[in-house]
Amino acid sequence: MAPRDLTIPEQRHPEKAHRPETPRLPKPGWIRVKAPTSEGYRATRAIIRENRLTTVCEEAGCPNVGECWAQGHATMMIMGEVCTRGCTFCNVATGRPQALDAFEPGRVAAAVAKLGLAHVVITSVDRDDLADGGAEHFAQTIRAIRHRAPGTTIEVLTPDFLRCPPAALETVVAARPDVFNHNLETVPGLYPEVRPGARYFHSLRLLQRVKELDPGMFTKSGIMVGLGETRQAVLQVMDDLRAAEVDFLTIGQYLQPTPRHHAVARFVPPDEFAAYETAARGKGFLMVSATPLTRSSYHAGEDFARLRAARAERLARG
Repeated sequence: MAPRDLTIPEQRHPEKAHRPETPRLPKPGWIRVKAPTSEGYRATRAIIRENRLTTVCEEAGCPNVGECWAQGHATMMIMGEVCTRGCTFCNVATGRPQALDAFEPGRVAAAVAKLGLAHVVITSVDRDDLADGGAEHFAQTIRAIRHRAPGTTIEVLTPDFLRCPPAALETVVAARPDVFNHNLETVPGLYPEVRPGARYFHSLRLLQRVKELDPGMFTKSGIMVGLGETRQAVLQVMDDLRAAEVDFLTIGQYLQPTPRHHAVARFVPPDEFAAYETAARGKGFLMVSATPLTRSSYHAGEDFARLRAARAERLARG
């Protein structure tokens, strides 16, 4: 049997092969970015290749890859490049993943040290095939980075551990990342179409549980807009996240990877993003990033510094 070629759409996304194609809306001027060409971009790419690592920047087709990699910032995606879920918005390949690579945490740590990162984001595919969803692999990666790059702050962007015992989440939290991020991705009414393998209230509870396990840990979540949600539904998500004591909210524009992915319902203009940011800050989030190009890991290091400063200021005010 020939090996799977993830550059072929039908092999990358077999679950989408029979979905009808939808025309992609032309992008407005505010969503366009330049192609990556800088020396910094090429240097970061070389380190990623040298350590045989996967990044969500490439796998998810992030529009900010040129800007971030030019500064040496890359979001590492652990546990392989194949996800067990088939979310209709996502460009990460779907299928049966390979076995975990026991040496990956060390290679990630080596790359973090070589890039000289002050802050790193570690994310992963969903691994429903593993009893703990990959929680111990996350913990090993955190510990390896602490050993090789003790001055680097660590942010994890985890799966939902939906089919795992509670100990899975506890394993990740016990490894003490500086930020625990889990994205809700969209409003609850769109979950059956956009995140068919996930459950909104489970994800919400996951974030709440992190605060119960470690009240001092920063928590973060994000959603995309332009999928067909209403403004009122977005405001309700904000309220739900604040009830779970989430500190940091990101809101960005959904971009359709291929014609067989979920269609873009509309491109949300910058003034609406600004209004969402104002509303979120009014609801009590310590940090909000709401722009068309906002992604979970975009400017994560600078945002983490502001997040810590915002908490210190709030504590000082009593």
